[in-house]
Amino acid sequence: MSPRFASDASSALPLHVIAEDGLDAWLSDQPEAAQTWIAAQGFTGGLGQALAIPAADGSVMMAVAGFGTAAARARGRFHLAAAAAKLPKGIYQIVSGLPDDQKSVEALGWLLSRHSFDRYKSQSPIAAELLAPEAVNVTEVEALAAGECLTRNLINTPASDMGPPDLEQAARDLAKAHGAQINVITGDDLLKQNLPMIHTVGRAADRAPRLIDMRWGDSGPTLTLVGKGVCFDTGGLNLKPGASMGLMKKDMGGAAAVLGLAHMIMATGKQVQLRVLIPAVENAVSGNAFRPQDILTSRKGLTVEINNTDAEGRLVLADALALADEEKPDQIISMATLTGAARVAVGPDLAPYFSDDAGFVTALESAAAAQADPVWRLPFHDPYEAMIEPGIADLDNAPKGGFAGCITAALFLRRFVTHSRYAHFDIYGWQPAAAPARPKGGVGQATRALFDALDEILTR
Repeated sequence: MSPRFASDASSALPLHVIAEDGLDAWLSDQPEAAQTWIAAQGFTGGLGQALAIPAADGSVMMAVAGFGTAAARARGRFHLAAAAAKLPKGIYQIVSGLPDDQKSVEALGWLLSRHSFDRYKSQSPIAAELLAPEAVNVTEVEALAAGECLTRNLINTPASDMGPPDLEQAARDLAKAHGAQINVITGDDLLKQNLPMIHTVGRAADRAPRLIDMRWGDSGPTLTLVGKGVCFDTGGLNLKPGASMGLMKKDMGGAAAVLGLAHMIMATGKQVQLRVLIPAVENAVSGNAFRPQDILTSRKGLTVEINNTDAEGRLVLADALALADEEKPDQIISMATLTGAARVAVGPDLAPYFSDDAGFVTALESAAAAQADPVWRLPFHDPYEAMIEPGIADLDNAPKGGFAGCITAALFLRRFVTHSRYAHFDIYGWQPAAAPARPKGGVGQATRALFDALDEILTR
């Protein structure tokens, strides 16, 4: 279950958020016993510090959370979540110290800190609860938290329980919850309906490939989200070494991200005609696996020379993007855990994206800052187009040389969108080390920023 704000205000404990430079002024207004206790416990207002202050009878009277310095806060995010994890069980109400323009994002961080992936655990951790701060849009913040938690749960689930049929079921459950329509094309029907590259990539697995197609909303601008749903990636015949295969349950992170974003959109009732397309496959090894040097014909008619079967994500996305583009929606957005080159370029914390649309860029980057959901723009660099043109076919799925791998992948995908505005996100989908509100494991990237920017992006 996704975390929600507490509803019982009668038992809420006051929580004061205190920056380092505001501690002395705050202490001057407190009872002597509280001053003595705080000094004895070494509380300085440092970032992430938390302290419960007892009453005379030993019960908790109030609590304080350190907010550090502006310089310290600039080096991270979800600072209140770090303190929340250290507070004893109870319901807390922020009564002072948290700036109005940071209430929503810090409240979101608190909710996210209460979520844990407990599908395979016998017990869930007990966490402190929060009353929604004043002026916070409760529906929206809870929808953002629920969408993010959905994304995390899907990514964290191992491939034994999150193959293409399971990913389909997750989409069906989401559609049912919001009254959306869903259609799924499975196995050889992909060939009959001209989705050949999705079929080719997934045909070697014992769980059939499929295209998940969900629709919601009947008014407003049209938006199509396309998410890479490679539920496990062995690399195919270009088999990955063991060290590189260890995290490949997360290779459906793009699909998990667009489902999380779809929940945010539907739960808040945005005026948009939403379509979600997820090519769900496993890149496996068997006698009918596709091979290096094969030439595939895509839905769009473009031919693709296979120079590495481990560059399969762009193949399944290409057919889905071509299908999306046929309806000429106002905006197409693809999300995928696509290239290691993107991780080398910007690391795990930033979500690199590609867009030639100045309005999209302006709206997204403003929203990313407001939502503590960092992104970084990379270029659709036209001079590199020649790198994805092998000569024997229209396109090369894995250009030799290794240069600009995330850019050439984005250029490859762009070839399949002709009529619509297009943006592509090459996300990591994984938190490599625990941080406030982000335990080690699957994580959403750029979805909250996109949600916040959508109205501006779609109404230009």
